[in-house]
Amino acid sequence: MNDALKTRGVSDLDELCIQTIRFLSMDGVQAAKSGHPGMPMGMAAAAYTLWTRHLRFNPADPKLPNRDRFVLSAGHGSMLLYSLLHLSGYDLPLEELKNFRQWGSKTPGHPEYGLTPGVEVTTGPLGQGLANAVGMAIAGKYLAARYNQPDLELFNYRVYVLSGDGCLQEGVGQEASSLAGHLGLDNLIVLYDDNHITIDGKTELSFTEDRVKRYQAYGWHVIPVPGDGTDMDALEKALAEAKGQKGRPTLIAFRSHIGFGSPNFQDTHTAHGAPLGDEEIALIKKNFGWDPDKKFHVPAEVYKHMVSLKDKGAALQQAEERKWAEYRKRHPQAAGELEALKTGRPTIDLTPLLPTFDAGSKIATRKASGMTLDALMPHLPLVMGGSADLTPSNNTRFKGAEDFQKDHPAGRYIRYGVREHAMAAIMNGLAVTGIRPYGGTFLVFSDYMRGGMRVAALSHYPTIFVGTHDSIGVGEDGPTHQPVEHLASLRAMPNMIVFRPADANETAQAWKWVLENPTGPAVLALTRQGLPVLDQDRYPKAADGVPRGAYVLVPQDKPDVLLLATGSEVYLALEAAETLAGQGIRAQVVSMPCWELFERQDQAYKDAVLPPGVKARVAVEAGVELGWHKYIGPEGVFIGMKTFGASAPQARCFQEFGITTDAVVQAAEKLLK
Repeated sequence: MNDALKTRGVSDLDELCIQTIRFLSMDGVQAAKSGHPGMPMGMAAAAYTLWTRHLRFNPADPKLPNRDRFVLSAGHGSMLLYSLLHLSGYDLPLEELKNFRQWGSKTPGHPEYGLTPGVEVTTGPLGQGLANAVGMAIAGKYLAARYNQPDLELFNYRVYVLSGDGCLQEGVGQEASSLAGHLGLDNLIVLYDDNHITIDGKTELSFTEDRVKRYQAYGWHVIPVPGDGTDMDALEKALAEAKGQKGRPTLIAFRSHIGFGSPNFQDTHTAHGAPLGDEEIALIKKNFGWDPDKKFHVPAEVYKHMVSLKDKGAALQQAEERKWAEYRKRHPQAAGELEALKTGRPTIDLTPLLPTFDAGSKIATRKASGMTLDALMPHLPLVMGGSADLTPSNNTRFKGAEDFQKDHPAGRYIRYGVREHAMAAIMNGLAVTGIRPYGGTFLVFSDYMRGGMRVAALSHYPTIFVGTHDSIGVGEDGPTHQPVEHLASLRAMPNMIVFRPADANETAQAWKWVLENPTGPAVLALTRQGLPVLDQDRYPKAADGVPRGAYVLVPQDKPDVLLLATGSEVYLALEAAETLAGQGIRAQVVSMPCWELFERQDQAYKDAVLPPGVKARVAVEAGVELGWHKYIGPEGVFIGMKTFGASAPQARCFQEFGITTDAVVQAAEKLLK
């Protein structure tokens, strides 16, 4: 073996393990004929050192509550993580590494949460993993502050991140890093793979600022580790220094070489995102003293050595279980609260806690949401709220809430600042820890959150996105702040539950459903303007049907026309039904607060709500019509938006854009002619 390729500060057996990780990664990418071999080759030694000497985990229990978290934010280097998971004894057989990027394998192109044991979060879109890690670190600080006792620490885990240049360029990563510095998250350690290469070529093409100074300005402790990526003594010293930090997260800027050991492709963008080729891999293996004909080869001594991690994990598990058993005896109430950490569900019945709202008043659904949170949050210690600098507008801060801050980690309300995308991704990190997070902004800024929202939907994170100011009802702020296409866009996202409640009681029921069903992410689209509270004497089913997604507010034995609406437009449909009744026209009014839940109902229920024999159908919603024809058919009429909005008082906006009671009546009359 060429001495220049040796890793300094490790034993011969460690060196063999590091080489095994490199070659498994190269072989996996080559077998798939696609992937990213360069980063795993350059960071194999550093990742191995971190993984075997510092990370606390148990391969037999990937969900151990107090485990250290490892987040591969540079998710394109997934074969590095899969190799480590396999060798460490996780339930990831070698056959899965051979099936890298293949249909049905547990080794997809980028790590996916819930698919591969040991994968903490879904990474791939760069910067998301780094922001998720900030959420995990916040969760760790909160859990420790609330539940640790002087003589019994349940939570003291660290979050380690392997990040690349892309994560330090993407806005979401930088938003999250800024907040992490402000919050002083000293349980967060980022290992920055500073290899100077991106897909386009050398980073100097577009990325030349001093990253060390930038992170220092964020309030981080920064440790540069220069060299060629093979000095593990220097990395050990940096990791020890990072673990000793108080009041600051740490960035270790680790100079590495992409495609390390490749005679032709080291330090080139070619090694970043394409297989190296059989000939090049053979050359590399020869240079390291390996048999070039052996693929996916793991020496017996490597397996024997790495199995020690399982033994360490088992010992950690036993120690943690003893702590939990003692904690349950000494602090049964707190231990009972922590049961929600496993299930994500409340440990109490929310029904008697829900506020009820009487007819005769007008309440914006954003305000009703805030009143619901006031009633519920004192009883839900594992739910954390927040807003992206719109707290007074979103009504997301509940009575008695205390802010989560560097000097007060027991607070349950997070001030995210003007950082919508980071808020979404940070909440995802909270969600995978067992915390139920919600965060608010204007619905129109779901555009800014969309990357995090999409990953939440893909991964079934139970993250709650509160989007207020949900239509042209925003009024004078104008079209930049008036969502038009956003409801359709969010409904188009698989696995995303979208609620648009019609009044205060529907809003309370929507919150109840979301909190009791942590199976994936949800959006609550809420009004700025006041809405009449539906009279439950006059409309006995009002709000009862929210869990079923749609329900009949005004029933008819043999309806002539169906009037369908969501949110603020439900009242227009009710007024139109009264006018039509005066003409002898039987209009069945349907509130549809959540299409996705309605689609889960059996056909008999759907047919009762939307009788298939009734062809005359009118839908009204202050958004674009995309998706509505599924319910109103080709002959139905949609009343809503066809352009962007305008700056004017909200009542004038609805009038000018033709979203009125008269328009609903006229559409029904026209259909029935």
